[in-house]
Amino acid sequence: MESQKVDAAISEFERSQIPGVWAGLNKTKIIAEMRDRIQNPFQINQSGQPFCGPAAVAFTLLNQNPLRYVEICRHLFEIGSLQTKSMRSIYPSIPLRQSKGNLRMPQVDWMLLSTLRESANLIFPVEPNAPEIIRNISGMTKSWEMAGWAREILGSRDVKSHYAYFSGDIPALRAADEAIKSGGFAFALITAEGMLGNNPPLIPYPSHWVALLGNMTIPAGNLANSDRERVSFDVYSWGKKMRVELPKKSFENYFWVAIAGI
Repeated sequence: MESQKVDAAISEFERSQIPGVWAGLNKTKIIAEMRDRIQNPFQINQSGQPFCGPAAVAFTLLNQNPLRYVEICRHLFEIGSLQTKSMRSIYPSIPLRQSKGNLRMPQVDWMLLSTLRESANLIFPVEPNAPEIIRNISGMTKSWEMAGWAREILGSRDVKSHYAYFSGDIPALRAADEAIKSGGFAFALITAEGMLGNNPPLIPYPSHWVALLGNMTIPAGNLANSDRERVSFDVYSWGKKMRVELPKKSFENYFWVAIAGI
């Protein structure tokens, strides 16, 4: 039944005669890309843009509520606004809507992810109790923005931020796992170069948001230091499912924040 509603909503958008407000975007292309993502949410990809936080949110929205995803994309394309769960309206700026050229990503992803990224600092207040390193990193999605999108875009009424700096890495990951198993979702802020790549930095720093997908192996204790203990879980990032498997010590170096919602 849900899939029929989603198909009907896309078809209604396709038949609509309302012109789009994005100068560089093509409606036929937008609709085709939406259909692809309904079939496979892993099609969402930040590609060459620094939109990892919005990409993780959009991916989760598609998995949790594909009909709302369609409604959001249509309203953005035709009206140039996005209404949040608390009835706030997000309006992409005129320069953003008039942008053309090499978007470095599919059009429908650009429309949604760039709108979320541009709007965040105007909507979500700074979280004063966040660790200093999180507050001081500029140019990337902050933890309070991810929590805000979890409420306003995903519609979660119970969102909690778990800072490894305060509560510990393993308890933060365990809280995320519990949310996922309860039918919710979770995001993680990580050092991608060390956790997902083979180029660990000399000094680890938070650099990338991923959507946690579950399938976790978590050591029973938080204080054990055995080199044999390993942490593993699945994530969404850069348009694909990735398996993370690390020694516990490496995990603790590269894991910073978990945002969990139900």
